[in-house]
Amino acid sequence: MTALAPTLQAFFVDRLMSQRGASPHTVGGYRDTFRLLLEFAAKRITKHPSDLEVGDLDAPLVTSFLSHLEHDRNNSVRTRNYRLAAIHSFFNYAALHHPEHAASIQRVLAIQPKRFERKLVSFLTEAEAHALVAACDQTTWTGRRDHALLVLAIQSGLRISELIGLTCADIVVGKGAHVHCFGKGRKERRTPLLPQTVAVLRAWLAERGGAPGDPLFPNRVGGVLSRDAVEHRLAVYTDRAVRSCPSIRQKRVTAHILRHTAAMRLLQSGVDVAVIALWLGHEQVSTTGIYLHADMSQKERAIARTKPFGGGSGRYHPPDTLLAFLKTL
Repeated sequence: MTALAPTLQAFFVDRLMSQRGASPHTVGGYRDTFRLLLEFAAKRITKHPSDLEVGDLDAPLVTSFLSHLEHDRNNSVRTRNYRLAAIHSFFNYAALHHPEHAASIQRVLAIQPKRFERKLVSFLTEAEAHALVAACDQTTWTGRRDHALLVLAIQSGLRISELIGLTCADIVVGKGAHVHCFGKGRKERRTPLLPQTVAVLRAWLAERGGAPGDPLFPNRVGGVLSRDAVEHRLAVYTDRAVRSCPSIRQKRVTAHILRHTAAMRLLQSGVDVAVIALWLGHEQVSTTGIYLHADMSQKERAIARTKPFGGGSGRYHPPDTLLAFLKTL
């Protein structure tokens, strides 16, 4: 076994888990990055992954891997940059243990993240959201489960990882009804639920049964739903929803779009951006600003309060009463 394998193992066990206390989501994301990188490098260099050296993962290979993610795997620039951040984190750790590879490591660390256009967030209108929820076939167990999941997602704005990680005990349907979760950065949050959402979840909990620690939305064998399973079900319901709401065809409906939809519903109802940030579990209020950019109604109300370009004074001055009288003659 080469020096790369024990260094990579120590990076995950000692650095990420023991020293940094990284969340399972972070560990999983880094794991997937290096699984893809090692498989790519093994094919490129024609070695077994366990035979790769630290020096084999040089800057040209890492650059080729990043291009492979974009062009062959059709990953977004955001995903590419996330993978690069994971690689940088490992090489910063490797630099402390392999000074003999310092020059090669520094060249990898010098690879910059790629700039990209920041598009307006996409979200579902009320009609599209209702059509998507109505597409669930509630005559089946799977349809009722998915109906409850979509209703909760659109109202609460939970991330997909938070949704599939919910247990039966995380839903309170009595007084002070809310959903409890640990979100990104291990931040605990409780999100209140509307009466309509409570009614749907109460019915689902009664049908679901199970112990408090069991998954709220299980798969057919009682395990935790995967991200891919949720996205697949969303694609099915989007195709069905097109029949009653053709406009949804123009949107790529994902679990994150449902999160955007929840945020936009709050914003359009007049909820302050700071409250929406708390609702979504954002670390900074500035992150929530993307919804202000996407909401045309906010901009239309703003422009309605401004005076036309080239107009006179914006402040009204009543006419002299005597002159006003003379004008009426």
